[in-house]
Amino acid sequence: MESTISILNPATVSDIEQELRSIGVSHRGTNIMKEKLIFYVIKLEKVDTRAANILKQTMLSKGAEAAVSAGTVNLSASHTDVIIGATRHQLRQAIIRLKEQPWGLREIAEQLESFFDIK
Repeated sequence: MESTISILNPATVSDIEQELRSIGVSHRGTNIMKEKLIFYVIKLEKVDTRAANILKQTMLSKGAEAAVSAGTVNLSASHTDVIIGATRHQLRQAIIRLKEQPWGLREIAEQLESFFDIK
């Protein structure tokens, strides 16, 4: 029997729960894996570069990624756009830390939490 390959692009937790159930994953396994199997690419605009540096380090510490402008590292720009690549699980973990940070990161964390319905 030849194996087949499919690309899944679950948009919601319920989408991935359904996919996991369809292959017989246990309830416990589904709860553990569901947020690790949803990947987001997010663009934030006009972020204070001081905040963007913390945001990038926070995302990296969670195993996610954050792209910032070249002028962010040396603070030669006042603001930057940021592109984040993270699983739902990584995003949840980052939000906890970002809420503790200055320069508008608390507000960004709250926006992410609300936008992605992460509690």
